[in-house]
Amino acid sequence: MQYLVFRLYGPMASWGEAAVGGDRPSGLAPSRSAVLGLLGAALGIKRDDASRLDALRASIGIAIKAYSSGGLMRDYHTAQVPSQEKKRTFYTRKDELGTDKDKLNTVLSSRDYRSDGYWVVAVWQQQESEVTLEALARALTKPAFIPYLGRKACPLAAPVAPLLIEAELKAALDSSFPPILGSFEQDRRWLDLGSTVTYLWQGMADDLGAYDGVQSRNVWDEPISRMPWQFAARQEHQLILVEE
Repeated sequence: MQYLVFRLYGPMASWGEAAVGGDRPSGLAPSRSAVLGLLGAALGIKRDDASRLDALRASIGIAIKAYSSGGLMRDYHTAQVPSQEKKRTFYTRKDELGTDKDKLNTVLSSRDYRSDGYWVVAVWQQQESEVTLEALARALTKPAFIPYLGRKACPLAAPVAPLLIEAELKAALDSSFPPILGSFEQDRRWLDLGSTVTYLWQGMADDLGAYDGVQSRNVWDEPISRMPWQFAARQEHQLILVEE
C-alpha cells in the first residue's frame, strides 16, 4: 500500500483534547484533527471552506509513531475578547481590540504544551479523491499557509521531509529521515529519544501486524464542524514497543 510519511518536530506543540472550564490539556501525540488541519493549511484550504475540509477528512487515514512526546509545559494564559454581538463580525484581531474598551473581557486559561516532541505521521487514501498523496507531498514541501503544531504559537522547527513509500504500515512508520542536527546520535541525545516508541493508528487492530499488547480506545478527535467546534468519536489502536 502507498503511504505519505512525514515527521513533525518543534520546540512546542499542543495537541488539543476535551477541554473543561479554563484548562486546555494537550495529548501526547498529534490528534487526527490536528493532522488534518496541518494538511489543509499546506493545501491552502481556508477554515470556512467546509466542503473541501470534509472531502479531505473523508479521504485520508492517519497513523502516528511517537518517538518522544516531549516534556510537559504549562502556560497561564490571558487574552482579551470582545462581548458577543450578533450584528457584528470581527475579521481580524485588530478589529476585535479596536472595539469599545468597555466591551472587552479578559479570558483566563491554563494551556498545556509538549516540548521537544518528535513524531512520524503516515497518511493514506481511504477513498478516491482529488486530494492525492502526491498533491499532499507537494503541498507539504511548499505549503500555501504556514503549518503549525496544534497552535499558531507552535511553529515547525525542522522540514517535514515528506516521503511517498510503498510498504506495510509499520515499515512506512519506521521510515528514516535526515537528522535534525549533525547526526542521528546528536538527535537522540538532544531529543532524549529512548528505545520505547508508541504506534497509534486507525482502522483494524491488526493493521500494524500480529502483535500482542494492542490496546483500542475511543478518542474524540474526528472533526465534524469548525463553526460550533464539534467532534465525533473514532476508534484508535495503540501499541508500545521497544526498539533495538
